[in-house]
Amino acid sequence: MVSKLEFLQFVVFFLCLCQLRICSGKLRFNKHGEFKILQVADMHFADGKKTLCEDVLPQQMKTCSDLNTTAFIRRMIIAEKPDLIVFTGDNIYGFDATNPVASMNAAFSPAISSKIPWTAVLGNHDQESTLSREGVMKYIIGMNHTLSKVNPKHFHDIDGYGNYNLEVHGIEGSRLVNKSVLNLYFLDSGDYSTVPDIPGYGWIKPSQQYWFQQTSKMLQKAYKTKPVPQKDHAPGLAYFHIPLPEYANFDSSNFTGVRQEGISSASINSGFFTTMVEAGDVKAVFTGHDHLNDFCGELTGIHLCYAGGFGYHAYGLAGWSRRARVVVASLEKTQKGGWGAVQSIRTWKRLDDRHLTAIDRQLIWSKSSSGSPGEKPTGGA
Repeated sequence: MVSKLEFLQFVVFFLCLCQLRICSGKLRFNKHGEFKILQVADMHFADGKKTLCEDVLPQQMKTCSDLNTTAFIRRMIIAEKPDLIVFTGDNIYGFDATNPVASMNAAFSPAISSKIPWTAVLGNHDQESTLSREGVMKYIIGMNHTLSKVNPKHFHDIDGYGNYNLEVHGIEGSRLVNKSVLNLYFLDSGDYSTVPDIPGYGWIKPSQQYWFQQTSKMLQKAYKTKPVPQKDHAPGLAYFHIPLPEYANFDSSNFTGVRQEGISSASINSGFFTTMVEAGDVKAVFTGHDHLNDFCGELTGIHLCYAGGFGYHAYGLAGWSRRARVVVASLEKTQKGGWGAVQSIRTWKRLDDRHLTAIDRQLIWSKSSSGSPGEKPTGGA
């Protein structure tokens, strides 16, 4: 649990951070040329202190509850100081949430009190209390400091709730201050199939893929046109809950992390992986859903990554620490001393143990040294 001193440090640090840059209203890289994302997967939050933990050691059972999940988020925020927090579904466990609004308020409270921008997508359990999926998403977008959206404004017939994108701009004062140098895509991967002859989980539908394609084209065009036209794509990252069928293509020889359960994807392949490959900008996908898998591997130029189970009311494995995934994009430094485009994207995980142990550090993408017109990169940021 977080001590009173740690909580005071948490509040003081983020009040100062808000004054410096977080409250500017636009996502952008920090003064060190980095943008850090904390992914929280499968909190399964319910009724707080009343909700007991699942799959923990016997000596943990008496004092373990949803509050352990809250404490873990606060520890991660203090340790990593992220620029954005992303909740990738099953944020609440609807079946056990007496009041879904109260559960969401408690589940997202560490992010809200930190004043760090945060986003959320839905999993397959968020709507299983008294609110529909639309109702859950509409409530989320009204919460403080969230950048979540129900759906894009100009795509009225899109399936699901929680399809949107965010742009991350260059450093204040740099040549790319008004360019989105990192693009983030968030999608609703659904809950369960509504087609009688197709069992199992939901999938990303054609209407969502069309929105993704159009948005990717628009962002790529803007990146390559004046002012300060760039030669290559700005890299993109995609976040949603249910893993794609392509996650099953990996084994222990070609990923980093562990696979301790099956891949619970939809029973059909809707083709979204191919759509991303064709678009060319997405470099990595981050999902949750399968709590005992935390691996990350590359397939056809895109890393497919799990976060691993975060929440204590979610199923897990006793003795196997709950965990979170961190992603950091770093800008290149140019010969003129300015900041350029994204040079690299790295990831690691932290365990909820005594030391918040960092494991499985990976470089998941690095750009060529083509640089921007008029400025040549000197190497990694």
